[in-house]
Amino acid sequence: MAWQPFTPRGVAQFAATANTRLLLVQFFFALAAAAAVTWTFHAAWGGTLAQAVAALPERSEIRAGRLEWPDASPRLLAEGRCLSVSVDLEHSGALRGGAHVQLELGRTSVRIVSLFGYWDLPYPKEFIFALNRTEAWPWWGAWFPVILATVFIGTLAGLLAIWAVLSWFYAAPVWLLAFLADRAMGFPGAWRLSGAAQMPGALLFALGIGGYGLGIFDLVQGLVLWGAHFVLSWGYMIAGIWAVPRVERGGGNNPFTADAADPTSKTSPASKGNPFKSKE
Repeated sequence: MAWQPFTPRGVAQFAATANTRLLLVQFFFALAAAAAVTWTFHAAWGGTLAQAVAALPERSEIRAGRLEWPDASPRLLAEGRCLSVSVDLEHSGALRGGAHVQLELGRTSVRIVSLFGYWDLPYPKEFIFALNRTEAWPWWGAWFPVILATVFIGTLAGLLAIWAVLSWFYAAPVWLLAFLADRAMGFPGAWRLSGAAQMPGALLFALGIGGYGLGIFDLVQGLVLWGAHFVLSWGYMIAGIWAVPRVERGGGNNPFTADAADPTSKTSPASKGNPFKSKE
């Protein structure tokens, strides 16, 4: 029975099982990955965001797409290993710490700075945001559990959808390789095998996310593990193809023999005596 995708034979068994069994196994792996992502968000970002909210001034708000900031700028609100939050109304870049991601509140936009550069998100002009400690701190306490639940459910649903889509892309080359290798597997089986082969990579992804939250890996090492989980998935796909049984080729019997004409006969109808001799 197909339950574990950690060996080539285990992955190959999913090619001949039902779709529901594969989806059930993927669901458990998605639970583990979603738990790792949610815990890492809480550990790496949650504390820093809470400190930033607690450091807000008594009066500040975003109105008509502009930040009304009464205190000095630039000012660092909170900083951790993974995240820092600061206010720099002119985006001067005077506060550039060592955090992996930096949120910088400007006069008309929030700037996200990371290893990949920066991205400016303008404030919406249709809404008013109370960016002061008096109103923001109770809001944060009430909505942070909801934010964590949203991260968990979004990661869970997103991974299941991504694995299904990737399986459709992987199924065609997997089926072609199985056909060239003379393996007994159709296209639906190739889709299931592709889905099962992604699970070891998903486990590596979850371990990488958890290791990043624990401080074992930095951002670059985490990205390397993220890329390596695709390579691991393809390795299991190829190994799984070779673990699928070969196509059985039936040996041809001589159609002109008596056994071939009548497969149920056990012996040839050889005469044991003179057929013209009368029986006594």
